[in-house]
Amino acid sequence: MTMSFSFNSGCEQATELFGAALASVLPPGTVVALCGTLGAGKTRLVQAIAAAYGVPREEVVSPTFVLCHEYHGDRMIYHLDAYRLKDQDEPRELGLEELFASDAITIIEWADRIPDALPPEHLRIDIEVTGETERRFVVQSVGTQLQSVLTSLETAILDH
Repeated sequence: MTMSFSFNSGCEQATELFGAALASVLPPGTVVALCGTLGAGKTRLVQAIAAAYGVPREEVVSPTFVLCHEYHGDRMIYHLDAYRLKDQDEPRELGLEELFASDAITIIEWADRIPDALPPEHLRIDIEVTGETERRFVVQSVGTQLQSVLTSLETAILDH
């Protein structure tokens, strides 16, 4: 069963709020699959999450050419980009299972390119461009273990 939560962001500050709220409710070891077109704001959302963990924003850049960045803040973040991966076997060859088994938050941009490589329990966030600075974030709990995160996320956004 898949549950979902939607958040409409009217500006970059609202996206910051969404990222901070999301960061506050992610359990250790969560895998976050980001999906959206080029320029949708995937890296911007990762910057907001990382900033909430104390990582300077300027350190968070798209890992398109290196495939993975590590950020060390209050929590460890692995930031991956699947855009250049050629097939479903390449993520396994790169050792993604080891990252997924850690307590770090693993965030994968272009995750829709490697659906078979994702763990059975993860959060999927689809980002839709709805205007020049407006975005719609649809967060889905894939599997059952992270369903409570959606309720907590809604509460966290209301509290911010």
